[in-house]
Amino acid sequence: MINIQNIRNFSIIAHIDHGKSTLADRLIEKTGSLDKREMKEQVLDSLEVERRHGITVKAQSVRMEYAFNGCLYELNMIDTPGHADFSYEVSKSLSACEGVLLVVDATQGVEAQTVANLYLALENDLEIIPVINKIDLPTADVEKTKSEIENLGLDVSNVILISAKNDIGTQEVLEAIIKYIPSPKVNDEGNLKALIIDSWYDNYKGVVCLIRVFEGEINLNDRIMIFSNKKEYNIENLSVLTPKPKDIEKLHAGEVGILISNIKNIEDVLVGDTVTLADNPAKQALKGFKKIKPFVYAGIYPTDTEKYDDLKEGLEKLKLNDSSLEYEPEKSDALGFGFRCGFLGMLHMNITKERLEEEFGLDIVVTTPSVLYKVEKTDDSILEISNPKDLPEPQFIKAIFEPYVSIDCLTPAEYIGSVLNLLQEKRGYQKNLSYLSSNRCLITYAAPLSEIIINFYDTLKSITKGYASFNYEFEGYKKSDLVKMIIMINNEPIDSFSQIIHKDKAYYYARDVLAKLKEFVPRQLFEIKLQAKVSGKIIAKEEIKALRKDVLAKCYGGDITRKRKLLEKQKEGKKKLKQLGKVAISKEAFMKLLEPAKK
Repeated sequence: MINIQNIRNFSIIAHIDHGKSTLADRLIEKTGSLDKREMKEQVLDSLEVERRHGITVKAQSVRMEYAFNGCLYELNMIDTPGHADFSYEVSKSLSACEGVLLVVDATQGVEAQTVANLYLALENDLEIIPVINKIDLPTADVEKTKSEIENLGLDVSNVILISAKNDIGTQEVLEAIIKYIPSPKVNDEGNLKALIIDSWYDNYKGVVCLIRVFEGEINLNDRIMIFSNKKEYNIENLSVLTPKPKDIEKLHAGEVGILISNIKNIEDVLVGDTVTLADNPAKQALKGFKKIKPFVYAGIYPTDTEKYDDLKEGLEKLKLNDSSLEYEPEKSDALGFGFRCGFLGMLHMNITKERLEEEFGLDIVVTTPSVLYKVEKTDDSILEISNPKDLPEPQFIKAIFEPYVSIDCLTPAEYIGSVLNLLQEKRGYQKNLSYLSSNRCLITYAAPLSEIIINFYDTLKSITKGYASFNYEFEGYKKSDLVKMIIMINNEPIDSFSQIIHKDKAYYYARDVLAKLKEFVPRQLFEIKLQAKVSGKIIAKEEIKALRKDVLAKCYGGDITRKRKLLEKQKEGKKKLKQLGKVAISKEAFMKLLEPAKK
């Protein structure tokens, strides 16, 4: 057993693509946790989507042992995601740590997610070790990066300069972890208190829990109790990841490990809950971590309606190791049966879609994303809705409130004007503007989440030639002048295209949607009428002309009155078709139509 004074629990935090996973690889290699033939790039990124996108989605943990100054140290490292959508995973990781490595790319400097993750670490009162990575690249500017870190209020006297890819400075990182990150503060004599950091489902073992022990100790075959629901289980297996699983007999206070107790229902185990002993339970649960509620919602439907049960099973399994995903059944007149799903952001939505397609072999359609609105009705009741079709009629609505986010946008000074114009277009208002260096500016704005989730990231990158970065976090709800826009095809409302939108933008959004419909809806033998309606009034319309069948093909000369009769008959027939005909839209066209229109 390693003395608790020799245990270090830490995370690696950074902006996306600043080198977290590569540094994790070097630390694993340096401590001999895996030998060179077992190593591969981003060894902790186990999901296929993580490797393809080059990002971390799920926080992973690993225990390493390292000898320093004649003592053996136990280093528990939790790698974290860098994208804003997965800040939920970061908050889980930090709840189990005493310190962090804050990695900053020497070629790019401080970015938006660097700032956000730093604030998370400060909120958790963690020791922060700044690490400047990629110092060997020709465009690296170490002094400028140091200055930007210092402007965030951090002491850079102990900053470490490294190249994780080429194994420069990683030895100093290990030594800094031991020197500067404190050992866990625990009450080893107290009743068992262990925090559930993460959980996932194994087809053979049931629910697997990653835990951090804060007080007492946990032994193989102990009978435990989940604090929130008082359910009891016997411990069947304890292990640690090195990163290969290694079975152990017990976990002491301050340690991180894996617990398996034949738990069959993932809903019995809430991430952030407390594990204690059944026969000698703790009197009070541990303080959990920041729980982030989804604010982006979209419908997910199988292209083959017979695959509904397969989609349900896929979502259930994803939910097991992604507790931030929410879903409930819904029905669309156009798409059939599917699910209304809640996500942390657009990347989270796209990653979920890709995992459903790759891991479960599903072909799915995702509807235009929306956010969670609060509606104050005339009877003073509050209704939460994410689907436009659930919005009450205007006469029953007193006010509509939409979620606002606080945006931190880091940009080179030359693009400030363009960025401010973009944020203004997105109905934002300025909160702060400061300089991290002579040519790097941090802009803080508040804006509606609905304006940020669609097209904002691509537009920001375009107007700044790829140099700007941004991060956002939920700020609160604000009253807005919102309306429901209904799209109709031949007077039939198509719920999949309905949107809740700001009154001032409804007309322009309607024109974009109808233009798309006109392009992709196939022509019929009758005229198709496309309309957008707000508060009972048509605000935009388009028409798709009818295909004309040549009814005179068999007429060779003859009386003109016969030809006229045939044309009149065709005209009357088309009127009837226009009134009765339903427009069939292929799945392929539907998927193109559901691509976000500009707001």
